Amino acid sequence: MLTMTIPIKSKEEIEGVKMACEKTASIMKRLSRKIEPGITTDSLNSAAERLIIESHCKPAFKGYMGYPKSICTSINSEVVHGVPGLDCVLTEGDILSLDLGVIYKGFYGDMAVTFAVGEISTEAEMLIRTTKEALCVGISSAVSGNTLGDISSAIQRYVEDRGYSIVRKFVGHGIGRELHEEPEIPNFGSPGTGPYLENGMILALEPMVNDGDYRVNILEDGWTAVTEDGSLSAHFEHTILIWGSKPQVLTEF
Repeated sequence: MLTMTIPIKSKEEIEGVKMACEKTASIMKRLSRKIEPGITTDSLNSAAERLIIESHCKPAFKGYMGYPKSICTSINSEVVHGVPGLDCVLTEGDILSLDLGVIYKGFYGDMAVTFAVGEISTEAEMLIRTTKEALCVGISSAVSGNTLGDISSAIQRYVEDRGYSIVRKFVGHGIGRELHEEPEIPNFGSPGTGPYLENGMILALEPMVNDGDYRVNILEDGWTAVTEDGSLSAHFEHTILIWGSKPQVLTEF
């Protein structure tokens, strides 16, 4: 685990990120109602852009390191950073990981949810549930006095005890006035390692869980990560504030 200094946010920064996260969660909730068989991921992206603008925000992802769209839409064996497309049509039984980030008055909010598209298999349902629960376990470990490694190891242990694998190529991160700030937050590691957590830290925790092996490949588009063995993958993310004995989930909806 890397040892680095995690920024402590000022009162102004905390309030700024909270407002950005409220906007993010509201947009995600409204966008989720549009997910159904037959819709293209490009139309979801267009809807997201409209909702972001209507909310007086800017898309955090569009143009970031050259990314071409406003949301990431990863389907089935796609782990993360799936690029919305006109020819990408959701079908009954798919699972869709939707990653959304916005900028509001100079502050960032970031979250991801994996949704069922119509009726899905029991296998897919259990994967989604385990990934969501793993995020909750990680959040419960994000308290002042614990270490960053306590979060990482709690997520890994929960996932692997249930027979799934945790993706290692991508990690969570700090967030605030920038989309990605220190620290990097792996979803695997050893308890008691890394920097100590303190009140006022804001983190984006985001486990990515595979039904098969943890290894991933990047497609020719340079963005979309897929499971190496073709297994299903799910992704959940919340932006949280460390405060007292119970972390605050800023992107709850």
